[in-house]
Amino acid sequence: MKIQGVQFVKSGIVAISAWQPYDSGAFKSFTGKLYMVNVDGGPWNDPLTTIQTRSESEREQLSRSSARIIDSLPNDPDNVLLSVGGDIYKYNVRLHRSERVLRSGERTNGYDTDLTGEVRARARSGRDANGLYITTDFRNAGGAWEEHQRNYVKDREVFSVAAFSKDPNIAYVVSNRGRDKAAIIEYNIATRQLGEVLFSHPLFEATGVSVWNVPGENFGEIASFTFDGLRSETYTVLPELEALRESISQSLGIHQTPVAVTDPATGQTQNIAYDNGKYFRIISTSRDLNTAIIWAGSANDPGAYYLLKNKTQMTVLSQPYPNINPNTLGETHFVNYAARDGLTIPAFLTKPDPSQFGPGPYPTVIMPHGGPWARDEMTFDASMWPALLVSRGYAVLQPQFRGSSGWGKVLWRAGDGEWGQKMQDDLDDGVKWALEQGIAKPHHVAMFGFSYGGYAAMVAAVRPNGLYKCAIAGAGVSDLTRIRDSLLDNPYAREAQRDTISGVSPATVANTISIPIMLYHGERDQTAPIEHSEWFVDKARSSGQDVQFNRLSDYGHGNAWTRVIMTQQLKLIDDYFKTGCGGAGL
Repeated sequence: MKIQGVQFVKSGIVAISAWQPYDSGAFKSFTGKLYMVNVDGGPWNDPLTTIQTRSESEREQLSRSSARIIDSLPNDPDNVLLSVGGDIYKYNVRLHRSERVLRSGERTNGYDTDLTGEVRARARSGRDANGLYITTDFRNAGGAWEEHQRNYVKDREVFSVAAFSKDPNIAYVVSNRGRDKAAIIEYNIATRQLGEVLFSHPLFEATGVSVWNVPGENFGEIASFTFDGLRSETYTVLPELEALRESISQSLGIHQTPVAVTDPATGQTQNIAYDNGKYFRIISTSRDLNTAIIWAGSANDPGAYYLLKNKTQMTVLSQPYPNINPNTLGETHFVNYAARDGLTIPAFLTKPDPSQFGPGPYPTVIMPHGGPWARDEMTFDASMWPALLVSRGYAVLQPQFRGSSGWGKVLWRAGDGEWGQKMQDDLDDGVKWALEQGIAKPHHVAMFGFSYGGYAAMVAAVRPNGLYKCAIAGAGVSDLTRIRDSLLDNPYAREAQRDTISGVSPATVANTISIPIMLYHGERDQTAPIEHSEWFVDKARSSGQDVQFNRLSDYGHGNAWTRVIMTQQLKLIDDYFKTGCGGAGL
């Protein structure tokens, strides 16, 4: 197995997540495990081995599963709360013992705990005459569940518990009810009423709230809010935490510059101050905030981890990618452009270093994200795709096309039923904008995407609009009829998106492609099975265009088992744009 992550859960105890390939007959995927380990050595304890099973098949299934920490119970020296197959267990990390404290209800999607570690809320899905819904349920004084809110997915209304206050009757919820962008709002459990809006942003979605859970004078106080800005951002409330963040900013020399952001819901533009260059994240702190681990970098710099002591003494711990030279990765900027129907499309534009590649225009790659209920951020992308492309002299445009989530309901809902249609128009309109701005070099534009982005690259190949010289489709989906039932491995996402997936199925018209295309797909991909690429390729090869197809062993839906396989994937992209793309490269 390979280690994926490590976190302290108790004094002297760390939780280690690890993963490995998993085969069962012809089925190939990956599986993971969570272990509890003493920092001084000893066994790697799998909490699932403490759970009683009723049959050998149940024991075998449990052996392939992994526990998930839902509450580290910071004020309990020995126990954590784990989710196992939906059920909740209290696990003693020192004695390696567990007890089930809650059996999962039918169609339960998740639970939330209060400041004492009690399970107080849950989310549950279902269908009725109005369609798929998500409920927010709270436990009453007798321990029984009561439904408080019901939101229908088709309405894109969100109502989810973010935290609890020290008042047992007050929860803090993320809700976009009656507004385009989610806010953090008080919810009175006793009266079932929404109260004061605690945090909202005029341009971005609020995503969460952190409540100080360390005993003392600040216990139960709101420490900070989070929101989806151009990247995930923190708005600090607790003065001690704000002082720490200010000290870190000064130590790292971080400064803000103005950025123009246009709201897709209103078309209104505002200038905001933003950390456009280097930015930082606090990874972990001591309880007294005197010691912290920090990451600092930029969208074009993989950065470094730092150890902060006494709030002022900062030393480098490690660099994730020490051999990458940030000077070769250009600069990323946030931009807005208008789609043909007037909808504002947010986008991230990365241009190559002009000292190496001149002032432009540049060969340009349009890179739509996956999902499509997802979004890009102005962060360093560990996929390495933007870094690879811009280091070779290509400009990269990442449109946040309609159907993208995280930018408000108007943009999100505008993509319903528009796969390969208006969603694709937004990408094409990005090409036209980049040409008009003198960024893109005429006749030297390509599309590369992965997952939904791979689907969009297939559609770009069958659209006879002459905008693209070639396309690369990574792990794309090609048949919308089959995707509705098989694409999404998350039951909620499968049902939530099913009714919105409608439009062009590129596999059915692949014989009409008008540009060369290269496809690649992982043999361990169980999110978008490799058959989607095979269906497209089988038909596209009768088009007369150059069609290349590459299978990657031990590669899943973006996760590569070895650095060799990751390199192989990047080399396919690099070589195709360098010498392929219909000949002579992009």
